[in-house]
Amino acid sequence: MSRPDVTVVVAVYNTMPDLTTCLESLVNQTIGHDRLQIVAVDDGSTDGSGAELDRFAAAYPSVLTVVHQPNSGGPAAPSNRALDLATGRYVFFIGADDHLGREALERLVSAADRWGSDVVLGRMVGVNKRYVHQEIYDRTRSDIDLFDSPLPFSLSNTKLFRRDLVERHHLRFPEDMAVGSDQPFTLEACLRAARISVLADYDYYFAVKRLNSTNITYRSDHLARLECVERIVRFVADMVEPGQRRDAVLRRHFAWEIAKLFRPDYLKLDAETREQVRARVGKLVREYLTDGIRARLDAATRVLVGTAAYGRPEDLLAIIRLTATDGLPSTVVRDQRWFAAFPGFGEAGGLSDEWYELEPAASRWLAALTAVSVRSVTGPDGDRRVQIFARSPRPDLADLVGGDMSVRVGEADAAVRLLPADPMGTTVEATFRLQDLAADLGPAGTTRAVRVRVADSAAVPVRGFRPPLIHRVVYRDGTRLHLVTINNNHKGHLAFTVWPVTLRRVAARLRRRLPRGGSSS
Repeated sequence: MSRPDVTVVVAVYNTMPDLTTCLESLVNQTIGHDRLQIVAVDDGSTDGSGAELDRFAAAYPSVLTVVHQPNSGGPAAPSNRALDLATGRYVFFIGADDHLGREALERLVSAADRWGSDVVLGRMVGVNKRYVHQEIYDRTRSDIDLFDSPLPFSLSNTKLFRRDLVERHHLRFPEDMAVGSDQPFTLEACLRAARISVLADYDYYFAVKRLNSTNITYRSDHLARLECVERIVRFVADMVEPGQRRDAVLRRHFAWEIAKLFRPDYLKLDAETREQVRARVGKLVREYLTDGIRARLDAATRVLVGTAAYGRPEDLLAIIRLTATDGLPSTVVRDQRWFAAFPGFGEAGGLSDEWYELEPAASRWLAALTAVSVRSVTGPDGDRRVQIFARSPRPDLADLVGGDMSVRVGEADAAVRLLPADPMGTTVEATFRLQDLAADLGPAGTTRAVRVRVADSAAVPVRGFRPPLIHRVVYRDGTRLHLVTINNNHKGHLAFTVWPVTLRRVAARLRRRLPRGGSSS
């Protein structure tokens, strides 16, 4: 039998029924069975995954090799076992919950041969709202560098690797890492590669988030994830000399893995675990967070990790509670510098001011508005509309956003106009058509927050009225009536509630208003 062009490694543990889709995508690759080897290692599955592997192996004995072993506690050991059995010129790793586009392997191998690449990335897309960082896939490139590209934000092992590179440097996965064991492997491969390429011309890899979120990344606990990032940060520090190149890689880990340790689920940890996470993150910050890295973090991440290292524990908890509602703090102006007034700002025991400083054009912060008034209006064609007026503290908002601001409720977009600025800021007028708000309304109605987006920033909810107020308007669509209510939701954000008006709903409202036992007379 001739040597295959590519060996696909599949580490398997309880991934049914996604495993079936994964295997079908592999055996149906256009590269052909004579150029393909699949090595799947069942790591002690208990859900029938092992039997499914055996079924495919019986159907495709010349392509699929299956190994069964006791559970090892993570994907590293089964991946290493599969690497020991690999014979292809290249090796490709796939998660057993994921699947490939039909032409993926043929295209990847062809590109690697054409360009002499040691590592090739194919565009990865998320399934079931699985987040996949997309910046590296903006275009096809024959040669990219780890240190001056978005590659540090795409360090999973789901890539094509030249097997000679893997074996020459004896690259293997650290088996004592329950999660994140692919990152040291991928990092070292990229550091040692003569050429890294990226293909953005096809959907190569479909990364699936299981509907029960049992992927190991989603179910691992804080201490396991913390240990993982400690190992990775120190691995990078050992491999790369201090300076801009090291900063380029470590920025990812502070912006991503470390910042995620302080998501709202941190608040649910017991006090001892919270303190352990805070103290160990603080140590990483003090040892490895340079001024260069700090300057490239967004303000919210910078304040979180900085407070863990240099601030007060109670401020850290308060910051997480604030950001848990997708809220942003108010901004403060001092000597023409803008600051995010997170808990601890300007207080003794808090961070120094530079941790809180905002870039003038930070788009997410430009989207932070506070509702001030609402009114009903009639459009030029007689249609009913609602206008929201919201304030930004920036008098220069119009110059900074350049017209690239959108306001949305669900799928309904507003017509947005920035009114002339004044010394205290800018008023934004957002006009919604009631027919858009009522479109595709379910029988029970719905409540949706008003969100603002500037450029490609994340959408930010509009802060509600201070003090709260309620505005209601009835909208008729043919024979149907809708009640539209604009007020603050339970998180303090501005929201629209749209309800279909029915006889049953009106009768129920009247019953609630009448005193028990009879009429109101």
